[in-house]
Amino acid sequence: MKIMVVGGGGREHAIIKKLKENKNIEKIYALPGNGGIAADAECVNVGATDIAGIVDFAKNNDIDFAVVAPDDPLVLGAVDALNELGIKCFGPRKNAAIIEGSKVFSKNLMKKYGIPTAEYEVFSEMDKALEYLETAPIPTVIKADGLALGKGVIIAQTREDAKKAVKEMMEDKVFGESGSNIVIEEFLTGPEVSVLSFTDGKVVVPMVSSMDHKRAKDNDEGLNTGGMGTVAPNPYYTDAVAAECMEKIFIPTLNAMNAEGRTFKGCLYFGLMITPNGTKVIEYNCRFGDPETQVVLPLLDTDLYTIFEAVADERLSEIDVKFKDENACCVIMASDGYPSKYEKGYEITVDDDMNGELFVAGAVLKDGKLLTNGGRVLGVTCTAPTLKEAIAKSYGEVNKVHFGNAYYRKDIGAKALKAGE
Repeated sequence: MKIMVVGGGGREHAIIKKLKENKNIEKIYALPGNGGIAADAECVNVGATDIAGIVDFAKNNDIDFAVVAPDDPLVLGAVDALNELGIKCFGPRKNAAIIEGSKVFSKNLMKKYGIPTAEYEVFSEMDKALEYLETAPIPTVIKADGLALGKGVIIAQTREDAKKAVKEMMEDKVFGESGSNIVIEEFLTGPEVSVLSFTDGKVVVPMVSSMDHKRAKDNDEGLNTGGMGTVAPNPYYTDAVAAECMEKIFIPTLNAMNAEGRTFKGCLYFGLMITPNGTKVIEYNCRFGDPETQVVLPLLDTDLYTIFEAVADERLSEIDVKFKDENACCVIMASDGYPSKYEKGYEITVDDDMNGELFVAGAVLKDGKLLTNGGRVLGVTCTAPTLKEAIAKSYGEVNKVHFGNAYYRKDIGAKALKAGE
């Protein structure tokens, strides 16, 4: 059996490593993959958004199953194009991927079907948005409508900052056409929780909850990033919260997408906030989160390919999806200066006694050497019976990975530990 995984980051590396556990899979291709993924799959120089190239490769290499992991190719319709070839896929079709592809769509969906979320207004004209901000409650949250590499969200603490964000999005086009329409929404408070879920459009199976750390610096300071580390499970996500989410958010979202003729099959990501007024949806993603995947999949006990195939065939209810009763911590090692300016091209070396899981994101192979090639370079994940042990193990293993200008947060999981006390 030949499998193709579209994407080239740490999330894709985690997916590929988990798929390798299935002995029926004889070959895994990564399009495009990266220098670290090359140790676990054959990397093919086809970009994740090159839909025609992806289709050609699948056709010419007798691919049996495809996993489309990143948001861009999903929103562009990669699954639709592969399905037309008769290739089964894990990932939503274009008309369902819009749940992440358009913030305006997802907010309107939640309003229409009574799914709890922050109060909001949508604007397509800058003047009207600026006028609204004269009286809007501050702080406020401003979101570009379309995909913006996870960076299209600004939390404005002052009216001036809010107006500046609107002008940058709508006039200066800092996020390109993604900022043509914007959402201005209520600022919510409370602990955040990420819940990835498997769904075949009929049932939804939540995975282990996790806690992301978005800010670049310790103590949640500095710029927003794609994620500097994660822990799982999230101590704030109690059984009571999980039951509330299933009843008021997960199943209603699935039903809403079905009612709209946009059946969602794949990994539906719920970005949640546990507010004093109940749990609310901050955002949906149409795929596995990064770096949440790097803590969730190492805890998965059930064969991943079996789940993927069941989702594609709409028989997820037949699969007993199980997770280990353990904790996981992933520390992201980045290039110093990320998410702004940083240097790359440093050799990555790993001590022989390295014992954690290494998920490589931004690296390239050159003359047999692995060199840094991105902002987030790699993630180091460890699992253990307790969260405290998992965190200690991960930081111990981080010390066995070396490259010039390496930077990482020193407090991944600290908030979760405090919450669990």
